[in-house]
Amino acid sequence: MKRTITLKLFIIGILTLVICLALFMVNGTISERQAYRDEAIKSIESSYAGPQTLIGPILVRPYTEATTTVERDDKGTLRSVPHVASLNAISFPQTFDLRGKLIPSERHHGLYNVTVYEFNGHLRSGITIVDPHTTGTITWGEPYLALSVQDVRGIVGTPAVTINGAPAAILQGGENLSGWQPNLHIPLSDLNAANGHLDIAIDMALAGTQQLSIAPIGNSNHVELASTWRSPLFDGQFLPRSRDVGPQGFNASWDLSSLAAGTQLQLQASKPIDLLSVSLLTPIDPYKLSDRATKYGILFVLLTFGGFFLFEMIKQLPIHPIQYLLVGFGLAIFFLLLISFSEHMPFALAYLASSTACIGLLTFYLVYVLQSFLRGLGFGAMLTTLYAAVYGLLISEDNSLILGSLLLFAVLAIVMVVTRRIDWYKTAVTADTSSTPPPPPPPDLDYRGIRLSH
Repeated sequence: MKRTITLKLFIIGILTLVICLALFMVNGTISERQAYRDEAIKSIESSYAGPQTLIGPILVRPYTEATTTVERDDKGTLRSVPHVASLNAISFPQTFDLRGKLIPSERHHGLYNVTVYEFNGHLRSGITIVDPHTTGTITWGEPYLALSVQDVRGIVGTPAVTINGAPAAILQGGENLSGWQPNLHIPLSDLNAANGHLDIAIDMALAGTQQLSIAPIGNSNHVELASTWRSPLFDGQFLPRSRDVGPQGFNASWDLSSLAAGTQLQLQASKPIDLLSVSLLTPIDPYKLSDRATKYGILFVLLTFGGFFLFEMIKQLPIHPIQYLLVGFGLAIFFLLLISFSEHMPFALAYLASSTACIGLLTFYLVYVLQSFLRGLGFGAMLTTLYAAVYGLLISEDNSLILGSLLLFAVLAIVMVVTRRIDWYKTAVTADTSSTPPPPPPPDLDYRGIRLSH
């Protein structure tokens, strides 16, 4: 008697695996489209400018140091041996003050929009000139200020530079400094007039893609950034001390000392440096949300197939495996529609259009499968609730775990309450008996066992 119900469960399990395979293929399509989007970003970066990182300015004073040491030669005679070394005296800023505004815009590559920006910044920095400690004879070379931007193609126009109030030129190129390779420098022809201190002012317009990073190289660092972008991501190693993010954009400021930021030591030791960063990200990434949505696809399938099975057991309503399969594919194609629509419209609208289309189709089909208008509407209402709950999980990323746990608990509780009075042994026997056709009636016989003719 239990063979029929066991076979049914086995078939449902196989069909569930088939639908999971379809969901896996949809997830692969999402990853493929995301890769195309990443290629579009790289294409924009190659023709515009990539993410930008600003380092500097740092005072570099090349010099040669001549020293003499007394050494014993092979014969044991003491001799004076001259040594000449080419070195650099590095001076970091005492103060580093950068303030500016990020002006966002979009570049298009096929279906994809890529966020770019132009940063209009004003930098003020003060450097105290300190001579190196040495007992040798020093011959100074030409000093310069070293600085770098990650992608020099993003420099808009010619930066305006003043040193102690006098204009100065900024040029390309720079020598390797202990593993750091600056790509810009400002020649300093005469430091004697500086009276041991440099006041530096730089006005620069810098274009980039999505992210701007700044190295806090001073003993005291103050950075203020503002933009009309409403969904910034503050990352890097330092979060803003204060920030205000709203519908009009954001304002953020950082205050760091060299005690908290190890940038100076990291540059001198050729190590990766700590940065403060801001990224202009899309508020809702449709590929990320679609990928997360497919992970709930198995929940859709299990609940729908479980509901079908309960109908078969309780209402004695046979549902063919082909009907299971068609409904499963209807659930799976929702995610394909979602990623397709989200490339042409906002994610919320794409989700509404995809879910409405699939719920309408499945409700129409289930009215005939379940042989009842009310049953079909009931399943449609269940799917509507489920789609709405999953959307809430997607847009509430910070609370997705607790909301998902509560959703699963609620589903389990509803199933247990609805089925609490079912005698599964009796239901299985009834279902098995109802699935077996009754035997034909015996022929009419007379009292001698001879079949009567009609």
